[in-house]
Amino acid sequence: MFDWIVLLLAVLPAILLVVYIYRKDKFEKEPFGMLLKAFFFGCLTTIPASLLEGVLQTVYAALLGNGGGLLGYSLYTGFVVAGFSEELFKLLFLAWAVWRSRHFTEYFDGIVYAASVSLGFACVENILYVFGGTTYSEMIHTGIVRAVLSVPAHFLFGVTMGYFFSMAKFEPAKRGQNLRKALFVPLALHGTFDALIFMYSELLNDVPVVGVALMVGFFAFDVWMWRFCVRKLRYMQMKSEVQYWEKNSFDETENGETL
Repeated sequence: MFDWIVLLLAVLPAILLVVYIYRKDKFEKEPFGMLLKAFFFGCLTTIPASLLEGVLQTVYAALLGNGGGLLGYSLYTGFVVAGFSEELFKLLFLAWAVWRSRHFTEYFDGIVYAASVSLGFACVENILYVFGGTTYSEMIHTGIVRAVLSVPAHFLFGVTMGYFFSMAKFEPAKRGQNLRKALFVPLALHGTFDALIFMYSELLNDVPVVGVALMVGFFAFDVWMWRFCVRKLRYMQMKSEVQYWEKNSFDETENGETL
């Protein structure tokens, strides 16, 4: 069942967060075309990621069937199926889209582009989940829940990836280490987020005490993740400001002017 209100509910959270991160770029703004390119590449990542997820789910079913229990299944689904598949292709498509771009000139740029890629992925995923509902009320409910939790989570994974991606770009002495972190740190956040939300939703009715404890843990983790990423944003804004003034000072000196 198609509805324009449902479509807006599905895509608007990702668009608003792209606008938010773009406005946080205080110095040399990224070209609109590059933002669209990063967002579009993020949309494309859903194709290989979903294929790899299918393979990994098949492997789990073949090896363990119904075994492994709720904990094992949640950890595998969160960290391996979703976390590894999605963050791997986000990073690969991010590198493909912007690593050699002449517009990737500041520390904060990596966060802008990585967040845009991640939100492109989240936008397509959100459309699929929202329109996967069987009733109108179910679609609206799914859209609201995902607008509050899942889409912002992908934004935060992107911020973290962009932080280490920029560190790899502008601090080549630790390039390999930071590129690994650009994959594995957002993967760890993604896996924890998914595993917690899956376990508490499954246990809330069957074992209420454990389910509530996991729900509290999930929301505490979500708050911590926001604070962690806001610190990364501020740090990269500071690094970009230093870059900006160093570049301007050098340009003015080359032109025969002194500060």
